[in-house]
Amino acid sequence: MANITLRGTPCTTNGDLPRVGSQAPEFKLTDAGLKNVGLSEFKGKKKLLNIVPSLDTPTCAKSTKKFDDFVKSRDDVVVLIVSADLPFAQSRFCSAENTDHVRTLSMMRDRNFAKDYGVLIQDGALEGITARAVVVLDANDKVVYTELVPEIGQEPDYDAAIAALG
Repeated sequence: MANITLRGTPCTTNGDLPRVGSQAPEFKLTDAGLKNVGLSEFKGKKKLLNIVPSLDTPTCAKSTKKFDDFVKSRDDVVVLIVSADLPFAQSRFCSAENTDHVRTLSMMRDRNFAKDYGVLIQDGALEGITARAVVVLDANDKVVYTELVPEIGQEPDYDAAIAALG
């Protein structure tokens, strides 16, 4: 269990992020075409998982745009934006913000991703959705970097996440 805050109010997650050096947990998330996808869909690519509560917030939107801008020039990397938003809302966001280099994935059918990655908020106003976090995986799905952002409204450390991709 990790302690985080939402506008200074304490809340907790169900666990901890996967350890650096461990194999990333497999997942089942829903893409924009309503297809279930997992890690195997992105085999052979480095992965940056930008885990956000909802794209309908300024901080989540900003991080998605920053990582979209970064990944434009990287064929060896896929940026996955994971949120509780429905795929329709995620697609509208990407269309409105011209973020067409990231892949949005929804937890609409399965909250096990949040549980397995230790980011499911257990209490407070956002109970049941994810904390803000970044997890970077190598091409073999080994965890090479993690960050659980301590204050949900705070942005992640972009430079550290990007540096972890090499």
